[in-house]
Amino acid sequence: MVHVVHKLPKKHKLLILGLVSAIVGLALLPSEKATASKDNSAKALEIGKRYELQVKVDDNEKLTELNSQQAAAKLPEYELIDHEVRNGDNLALIFKRAGFSAQTLHKLVNTNAETRKLTKIHPGEILSFATAEDGSLAQLRYVISKTDTLYVTLNDEGNYDTSIDSKEIETLSKSAGGEISNSFWTSGIAAGLSERQIMNFADIFGWDVDFANDIRKGDQFGLIYEAHYVDGEYIGDGKIIAAEFINQGERYTAIRHTDGNFYTPEGRSMKKAFLRAPVNFKYISSSFNPRRLHPVTKTVKPHNGIDYAARTGTPVVSSGNGKVIKAGYSKYNGNYVFISHGTQYVTKYLHLNKKMVRTGQKVKQGQKIGTVGATGRVTGPHLHYEFLVNGVHRNPKTVKLPKSEPLPRDELAKFKPIADNFLAQLQRNRELQLALNK
Repeated sequence: MVHVVHKLPKKHKLLILGLVSAIVGLALLPSEKATASKDNSAKALEIGKRYELQVKVDDNEKLTELNSQQAAAKLPEYELIDHEVRNGDNLALIFKRAGFSAQTLHKLVNTNAETRKLTKIHPGEILSFATAEDGSLAQLRYVISKTDTLYVTLNDEGNYDTSIDSKEIETLSKSAGGEISNSFWTSGIAAGLSERQIMNFADIFGWDVDFANDIRKGDQFGLIYEAHYVDGEYIGDGKIIAAEFINQGERYTAIRHTDGNFYTPEGRSMKKAFLRAPVNFKYISSSFNPRRLHPVTKTVKPHNGIDYAARTGTPVVSSGNGKVIKAGYSKYNGNYVFISHGTQYVTKYLHLNKKMVRTGQKVKQGQKIGTVGATGRVTGPHLHYEFLVNGVHRNPKTVKLPKSEPLPRDELAKFKPIADNFLAQLQRNRELQLALNK
């Protein structure tokens, strides 16, 4: 081809050279006008069209999607300074000691219901403060309980955000028990029970046992209860799950059901029509005795009831649901309340310091109807309690009371296996306790 072009006349050579140059020039021209701007790269993309973008990521870099918990964890940590609440302190005094104004206090306390809890602080509690670079309150920490801590943190808008850090509670079961040598109270304390547990135990069996009068040396008690832990640290006891009481050779057992109430192993409610005693157990100065010697007149006079010796002001409750048929005062009875429970039963409460019900009023079992006193013909403060069946005085300790209703059949089927398990556990604990005492 080159040899042929070389033989052509000079005029033809120039024409060919011009055509080739024109073709090359057209090939090098862009299809549309080009622009040169670092900001125009996005404009060159077509709207609605997907493009793959190659991104080089460092081997040590991890791309994660933040959730709210992660975001909370990334909040700045503050250096908090503790301030203990002193006797006579209020929030204004504490904020002043911490170096913050009354305006800051007002703004923080009125943030929401959580911050208003700060107005109920008690001596010995701790408020912790963190100060921002400009001197404002950056964060406040208040330990509400062993499980919950309140944080109040200043946000970017200059307002306060609140959050509560709640620790998870681990619940385990524990057991305790013992034999009564003196009183149930002292034996319960010796077994490691708290005062609250002792009273709750007595409440469970309060329909069957008069803990002020029926307790005897050698009686046995046992219970299984919840124990709460946070981060492996014991923080307190929970509810009683199962309990037994062997009183004068008779065994009473109670198992908590899912409805929160206690039932016998057969599924009958521990709650009955009447409580055995209308006061918390303390001690009794005189038992049921038709031939007893009257302490004032020194003559033989039937004592158709039980005397509960207790301090003036001790609450007296109705032993059952009913209606007050008489509430008044007399020379011998002092302040008194008589309650009718249906057509068969009447209970009487004498020598009250104060009456808290009136004639004709309906009352519920366990409702406070008065307080122990020394009114009328008495030698000291006590409650005289009588129980009548069809108009005849009966011994409140031994009178047969109406049976409680059982669980429905379907609930009983769920309850029975659980009850049997706790019965066996209570028995094992009792046998172990006896072996340790030998």
